[in-house]
Amino acid sequence: MKVIELRGDWTLEHVVPGTRPDPKPGAGEVVVKMEAASLNYRDLVMIRHGYGRHSGDLPLIVLSDGAGRVIETGAGVTRVQTGDLVCPLFAQTWFGGPLQEAHRAHMLAGPLDGVMQEYMCVSQEAVVKAPAHFSAAEAATLPCAALTAWNAVIEGGTKPGDLVVTQGTGGVSLFALQFAKLAGATVAIASSSGEKLARVKALGGDILVNYREHPEWYRELRKHAGGRSADLVIELGGEKSLDQSLRAVRVSGTVALIGVLSGGIAPLNLGRVVTRNVRLQGVTLGNRDMFEAMVRAIERHRVTPVIDAHRFAFNETRAAIAAIAEGRHFGKIIVEF
Repeated sequence: MKVIELRGDWTLEHVVPGTRPDPKPGAGEVVVKMEAASLNYRDLVMIRHGYGRHSGDLPLIVLSDGAGRVIETGAGVTRVQTGDLVCPLFAQTWFGGPLQEAHRAHMLAGPLDGVMQEYMCVSQEAVVKAPAHFSAAEAATLPCAALTAWNAVIEGGTKPGDLVVTQGTGGVSLFALQFAKLAGATVAIASSSGEKLARVKALGGDILVNYREHPEWYRELRKHAGGRSADLVIELGGEKSLDQSLRAVRVSGTVALIGVLSGGIAPLNLGRVVTRNVRLQGVTLGNRDMFEAMVRAIERHRVTPVIDAHRFAFNETRAAIAAIAEGRHFGKIIVEF
């Protein structure tokens, strides 16, 4: 079968086509004919060996998020059947409870091979059925971006009337917008693009702040929120935005730290965190129980993911990874098989 793998060295230029033997399912396993994959910032970090010893060894099949159809099942498989559209879990052994150190050894696209393979053999326990109204491309957006947003927003306890702030217009941010609106929250988004903010408004964004025009965006947020601070801030920037997120959140509010797009080492005003009783919560993915709950909500409310207009072909995977760094996309970047 054809694959796209990182081979020879940890650089973008070494993302190349390759081949592997076609898989056969053992007991309790399924073979999935992959149809689509989606990109995350993690994919760019991974090919630069940014996760160190947790990256795995080369060659490594790239990309962690995908969807496809079950085409073959091994003995004893009951969770899914042939023809089901499924998503392999990003963290293949995280079924319930909190993230444990042991789960990190079973994450796709580092250290385990990722989804850019024609046929993928996984345990039946490590797949989730996609929402019934989703295409493969839509389903491929769920394992990282959607589940992380769900964990931060819904599992984080967002309730009607809350003010939720998120940053940018990538996959996590737009899923956070959609899930917060399902919960009855008011949603504010900070972005550097007026054009993208106009599109966010059409998706239901309530407060729109251009941080290029208003560098101290937390002040503009409060002005438009009538002096109110946020109950939850989805923090995606890291180094250059964390301080403003701490200024934007209310006393006893939560900053969900998900991304470090502007850098991973940030000065932190510890006094502001302590005296205002702020909860700074790291959020990485979510477990299978959360994933299945999210799918039920998506089906009931007919949520559809936001996908960037430009879609990449299988052999354009390297260009798709490069597009993450360029930052021109709106929503999720998709690779179709």
